[in-house]
Amino acid sequence: MKDRQVLHTIRAMETSDGAGVRLKRALGQNPAVRLDPFLMLDAFSSDNPDDYIAGFPPHPHRGFETVTYLVEGHMRHRDHLGNEGDLQQGGVQWMTAGRGIIHEEMPQQEDGLLRGFQLWINLPAAEKMKPAGYRDIQDREIPRLDLPAGGQIKAIAGKVDLAGESLTAPVHGGSTDPLYLDVILRPGESVTVPLTPGYNAFLYLFEGAVAVAEETVAVDHVAVLTDGDRVTLAAGRDGARLLLLAGRPLGEPVAQYGPFVMNTQEELEQALQDYRNGTLTEPA
Repeated sequence: MKDRQVLHTIRAMETSDGAGVRLKRALGQNPAVRLDPFLMLDAFSSDNPDDYIAGFPPHPHRGFETVTYLVEGHMRHRDHLGNEGDLQQGGVQWMTAGRGIIHEEMPQQEDGLLRGFQLWINLPAAEKMKPAGYRDIQDREIPRLDLPAGGQIKAIAGKVDLAGESLTAPVHGGSTDPLYLDVILRPGESVTVPLTPGYNAFLYLFEGAVAVAEETVAVDHVAVLTDGDRVTLAAGRDGARLLLLAGRPLGEPVAQYGPFVMNTQEELEQALQDYRNGTLTEPA
C-alpha cells in the first residue's frame, strides 16, 4: 500500500465567465494548470444575485465533457438537441459535447445562495467527434456513505470501496474512468480512500481545513496528489468539505481555444470554422 501525498497546491483564482458570473477557477487558469484528463474546475458560491443572475447564455462546446454539480440553488439547462434539464440542489448535469453542442445554463432563482462546481473532462481523440449527449442526475440517484464520526461521502462519478461498502455512481467507467467524490468530514475526522495507481488525482477544499500526510491544505486550494493506491484525509478542528477527483490520463496533446478542446491547431481551426458556418452541431 502506498499513500498519496501532496505534490503541490494551487490557489483558486477569482474570475468571471458566462454573462458575468463570478467564480473561482480552481484548475485550468492556464494550459500549465491542468491535470490530465481534467481541464478545468470552476467553483461558484454567492447569495448576491448580481454575482450569478445573468447566467451562461447560449454558447458552444466541442471535444470534452462538462459536469455541473449544484450544491445549493436551482438552474435550468437547454441545448440545441432539445434537451432541457432542471438542475436542483444536490443534482448533477453530465454533458458530453462530442462533435458539438450549443447550450445555456441559467439560474432559476432571483435571490438566495447559488453554489456549485463545473468540471471539464477531456475526451480522447477517438471520441472527440462522437454525437453529443446529455444526462440529468437527481440528488436522490447519487449514492452516499455515512462515516462513523458523522461525515459523509457522496459518489458523483466512479466506483469506490470504503469501510466494506461499495459505492457505484450513476456515471462510471469510460475512457477516463473518472472518480468524483464530495467528502464531508466532521472536526478531527479522517478517512482513507482507495485510488487507482497511475491515475492522476487532486482535491479541492472549499470548507474548513484538511491534511494529507500531515500537510495541511488551505481552503480554496487545489492539492495535486502524488501517485499511490490510497489517500488519507484528516479534517481540522472545524471539519472539512472537499471534492476528491481522480482519472485515467489520456497522454494526448491538448489544443484549446475557449470552449473547443481538440488535439491539434488544425482541428481547432476547423471547430471555429464549423461554428461560424453553423455546422458545429451537424452529424459527422
